[in-house]
Amino acid sequence: MSADPRLHALCAGLTLEEKVRLLTGRDFWSTHGLERIGLRPIVFSDGPSGIRGQSWDERDPSVSLPCGTALAASWDREIARAYGAVLAGEAQRKGVDVVLGPTINMHRTPGGGRSFEAFSEDPVLTGDLAAAYVEGIQRHGVGATPKHYLCNDFETDRYTVDVRVDERSLREVYLAAFEKAVTQAGAWLVMSSYNSVNGATASENDLLETPLNDEWGFDGVVVGDWTGVRSLRSARFSQDLVMPGPDGPWGEALVKAVEAGEIDESAVDRKVLRLLGLAARLGRLDGFAPAVPRSAPRLDPTGFARSAAAAGSVLLENRGLLPVDPGRVRRILVTGQTAQRPLVQGGGSATVVPAHVITPLEGVRAAFPGAHVEYRPGPLVENGLDFLPPNRTANPATGGDGVHVRFTDAAGTVIHTEDRHSTNLVWFGGEAPIEDTVTVDFTTAYRPETSGQIRFGVSSVGAVRIEADGVVVFDEEIEPVGTDLGAALLAAPVRAFEIEAVAGEPVELRLTHAPRRGAEGLRNALGFRFGLLPPDLDDDRLIADAVAAAGEVDLVVVVVGSNKELEAEGEDRRTLTLPGRQDDLVTALAAANPATVAIVNCGAPMLLPWAVEVGAVLQAWFGGQEMGHAIGDMLTGRAEPGGRLPSTWPAAEGDVPILAIEPVDGRVDYHEGVHVGYRNWLRLGRTPAYPFGHGLGYTTWSLDRILAPAALSPAPDETVTVRVGVTNTGGRAGRQVVQVYAERADSAVDRPAIWLAGFAAVLLEAGASTVVDVVVPIRAFAHWDSGWQYEPGEFALTAGFSSADRRLTTTVRVA
Repeated sequence: MSADPRLHALCAGLTLEEKVRLLTGRDFWSTHGLERIGLRPIVFSDGPSGIRGQSWDERDPSVSLPCGTALAASWDREIARAYGAVLAGEAQRKGVDVVLGPTINMHRTPGGGRSFEAFSEDPVLTGDLAAAYVEGIQRHGVGATPKHYLCNDFETDRYTVDVRVDERSLREVYLAAFEKAVTQAGAWLVMSSYNSVNGATASENDLLETPLNDEWGFDGVVVGDWTGVRSLRSARFSQDLVMPGPDGPWGEALVKAVEAGEIDESAVDRKVLRLLGLAARLGRLDGFAPAVPRSAPRLDPTGFARSAAAAGSVLLENRGLLPVDPGRVRRILVTGQTAQRPLVQGGGSATVVPAHVITPLEGVRAAFPGAHVEYRPGPLVENGLDFLPPNRTANPATGGDGVHVRFTDAAGTVIHTEDRHSTNLVWFGGEAPIEDTVTVDFTTAYRPETSGQIRFGVSSVGAVRIEADGVVVFDEEIEPVGTDLGAALLAAPVRAFEIEAVAGEPVELRLTHAPRRGAEGLRNALGFRFGLLPPDLDDDRLIADAVAAAGEVDLVVVVVGSNKELEAEGEDRRTLTLPGRQDDLVTALAAANPATVAIVNCGAPMLLPWAVEVGAVLQAWFGGQEMGHAIGDMLTGRAEPGGRLPSTWPAAEGDVPILAIEPVDGRVDYHEGVHVGYRNWLRLGRTPAYPFGHGLGYTTWSLDRILAPAALSPAPDETVTVRVGVTNTGGRAGRQVVQVYAERADSAVDRPAIWLAGFAAVLLEAGASTVVDVVVPIRAFAHWDSGWQYEPGEFALTAGFSSADRRLTTTVRVA
């Protein structure tokens, strides 16, 4: 697009100041327009599993889809395309031009705090689904932004850490995850990451040019992660756009550097041409037809969220318990605090505010209308803030539920007000005059549900003063922890206080906040959270109550999982153990009633020491707003859990090849090279609880033949089709994922024991057979050594249903 001579003519007619102005955002979410050339602002929004829009506001809700790992667990390109299409429709509804997603960094370790947002530990699975996701968005005229380029595979010290990784591993693993999104799907943008790679910050790294531009043919815009572009020097590299605005390291400093001859104006022109090209593609530049006319996807977002949650859920264990016939169950116990308060999405910038959430408890009740369903909460799971329920609050300004918010300037004048239904309050510019705000406060009347000492908590950075019935109960300056600016805003420290209250009697609350002004890039952002902290509970009694009830029912559904503190942007995990005493709960339930189904609600691998004791284990991930209905569908067999694990699940923390991320002198060395994920498990000879690709279903399968060409001649971009005969040998229709792995015995190259070469999902009726075509790129047989090289000789291709269940083998000879 940037080769269009009309764009060159527009760029040539701009002053240097106009050019440079276009290269830093106008505000938090949009770029500058320029009326005299017909350029309109481009609006960005966080994804990647829902479109928030320009505000983080419960008054403008968003569809919440299953998390990225749940999508990857479908192993299905068509589902990924539909996922992208739903996001495109949401973007259009909210006036968004560019979606900041997909997140396709690698699951190098199960300890990654943001793993739920990314796809998998394998570059082939990640790359294929990322390309389909991008295609699904851009076919409807909305831009996609694969992120974070490159090696932002963990959260610890992500602003400053230097990832050291050899060239071969970069090419075969980390770059490979991004490649097809650019070369096949034609992504219109790529986001550079915060961290450094091999000594150079991502926005000042030659990787932005090679291979992204010169080898892959990328002609779009490289946008920096928000506040990630931090120096004038970055303007010398193939970094095109600084966000957010209006501040940044370029601006006047870049104008002066060009005028002084320190930076050539051609470097600026190249960036401007790419930005104008993006605007033209999006229909934001007069005189240019959009690359793809905007069209509304023909998908019901709510229905898709429900079916996608089931398609990505993984049945880890099943001892004949599932599916359950609703007509044969009269009494059901649902237990676990997560059953009533699930996590449908991970924490951080991926979070949206859905219009509703179907809880697992609601889903079970809907799926078993003829059964008596009772609920027991079980032991404490959530240790973070629980925002005030709107129906327990009263807004003094409106008389309805919620809170009244006021923004005050330096003169003490109220310059903006809002009436909100949440005490989870975040602003990124928008209508709120953040820059002119000195204090922000809210008032509400809260009606407690219980009497006695009630623990409240507030999360923010800056001065906070809280009054209860006119009495100051909290007054403190809250300091940020660490230098992660995004985490300081989205996951600020929590401070607690208590008040004495009487159930049902309103407590007049006023919170006044003088925000701490952070870095320039975040001066248009403000946020604070207020709510309840968990009371001291008797976990022994709660477990005993649940176990006693379990002995009296036909079916037990126990829901366990993470909490808001465990899986979120800004911090990695140091343990894979379920929080609280959830393991004790499940173990006791399994002993009391063998008809116990454990639903696991998390975004990344957890330890499940009781898995072989219960009747079934269903991994539901962060399943989006319809997760509860999807669980009901899967329990009854209305839908089959269609997922296969996109990452390896350990049986013990000591078995995990890499868990905690501990930078040494500011560096993290990717010492395992190309042996990432299941490849590393095999290299070290360790056996996981559940291997990569594992997943059961509600029918049985066989493979009967594998066919592939006997000899291959390497040629760029060529593919080979591996044909696999598959039969549904069970009594009901089902879904399977045929996985083809490559291996090379006696290789002169340090190769993984096996590596995924291709995959295909298949749906078959009971007793039906078919031949599945698995397309394998010729590159699957190559290794990087100053270029793609092919070691002559025989490679084995194995077909099966997981990395540990490879049933058929054939060989191909590479010339």
